[in-house]
Amino acid sequence: MTDPQHVYGWFARSVERYGDERVALEVGGQSLTYRQLDDLAAGHAAQILARTGSGPRRVGLLAGRTVSAYAGYLGALRAGATVVPLNPEHPPSRTASIIEAAGLDLVLTDTPGAAVVLGVTELLLQPTTAPGPPPPAPSDLPEPGPDDIAYIIFTSGSTGSPKGVPVLHRNLCAYLAVMAGRYGIGADSRMSAAFDLTFDGSVHDLFVAWAAGGTLVVPSAAQLLSPVATVNNLRLTHWFSVPSLISFAERLGTLKPDSMPTLRWSVFGGEALPLTAARAWRTAAPRSAIEVLYGPTELTISCTAHRLPDDPSAWPTTPNGTAPIGHCHPGLEHLVLDEDGLPADTGELLVRGPQRFPGYLDPTHDAGRFHPPGDGADASAEEVTADHWYRTGDRVTLRDGALVHLGRTDHQIKVRGHRIEPGEVEAVLRELDGVRDAYVLAVPDAQGSPELHAVVTGGACDPQKLFAELTDRLPPYMRPRRISVLESLPLNANGKIDHRALLTELSLTR
Repeated sequence: MTDPQHVYGWFARSVERYGDERVALEVGGQSLTYRQLDDLAAGHAAQILARTGSGPRRVGLLAGRTVSAYAGYLGALRAGATVVPLNPEHPPSRTASIIEAAGLDLVLTDTPGAAVVLGVTELLLQPTTAPGPPPPAPSDLPEPGPDDIAYIIFTSGSTGSPKGVPVLHRNLCAYLAVMAGRYGIGADSRMSAAFDLTFDGSVHDLFVAWAAGGTLVVPSAAQLLSPVATVNNLRLTHWFSVPSLISFAERLGTLKPDSMPTLRWSVFGGEALPLTAARAWRTAAPRSAIEVLYGPTELTISCTAHRLPDDPSAWPTTPNGTAPIGHCHPGLEHLVLDEDGLPADTGELLVRGPQRFPGYLDPTHDAGRFHPPGDGADASAEEVTADHWYRTGDRVTLRDGALVHLGRTDHQIKVRGHRIEPGEVEAVLRELDGVRDAYVLAVPDAQGSPELHAVVTGGACDPQKLFAELTDRLPPYMRPRRISVLESLPLNANGKIDHRALLTELSLTR
């Protein structure tokens, strides 16, 4: 059977197969079968089309971990729209900048008035099918083409503004063709939805579960802080999260031997997985396979995978103690270039293939991110084609045939899976009263996980006041955990900020 050519088709195929025989979504004790969720999505699609006409272009989704949020996501896709997830917990100013950059026609929300405050047309999502326009017949629905945009994720940008990453239907369909059957999902499979909808790992959760007829189970944000209890209370069989959540379980002392007997698959992505953390998780879930997924948003969720052997004694030894990121998914190609731009075993990772996005929403961000297909070609002199490589900015090395992630080639930081450009945080800090200059770096916390530490100069700076002002300017994951005030930033012999000296100075003042 031919795979669907647009994203909603993967869900619709499961609706046809399973109807009311299987549960598609479970949130806060409420369960919807595939048929019920499809009906709810159809109602939302009808309301969207009634508001925008037959061809909505881009629809925002400002909703949290509710039935309405997931049904609204499907409803927007069913209406032929591009989905732009928005986080209700992010500052309104940041959300407003994304709305403007994305050119939204409408915002779906489960909170009355939330979108109106942001100056955009609002459509209130109801928790159950509400009276309204009758659902359109499938033949009347706009059917997106493979090169239409399925969703846009906004990541941190070095210029101080969020950077839009559009992912096409053909990109996500290529991903699902590889991943939908990978994890043995069946009628009794219960897959976690640990990621917020503004994080592209959530797209994996939704459509890998729904493409294979599993149940997507949505924990609350509070439940995610107790992973072992969540796995057991929700009877999860499949887990996907950032590795940082393992540290939460370790702090609680809950990673006891065989404490998660229901788990069959444990997948981690968004940041490096320390092998020590993987061993602790494996002890608690001895019947669970462990797999690492790696990939920037620009390559559609993940582009490589590595499954650790069932026998922990056979696990590899790597230069930095992290699990390998493995090999490219079928259909993708990788290239490793050294500092001189020559093929090597260690260097920057480049990837191309059907999952590679077409370019940023703002084309000015494309500069330097694509590498031409031919040797010696000038990347700036030609249009980006399907044969161009995407430069991930990640350093890797090849060990025993598998790629191992070594860190970044630039100053980008990952905190609990979120990609952060320090320049964006620094730009916001410099706009605050009393701040002359700012520098942001990653400092390990007590568990060794990175956290943001900001250093500012300016005699009148009050860290507590700066923290309060940042609350209105940056989302929680981009706010520094600590702000230090110095007379000046240390410089090296080249006149650049001395990162190492700064780390030493900060360690003395902690």
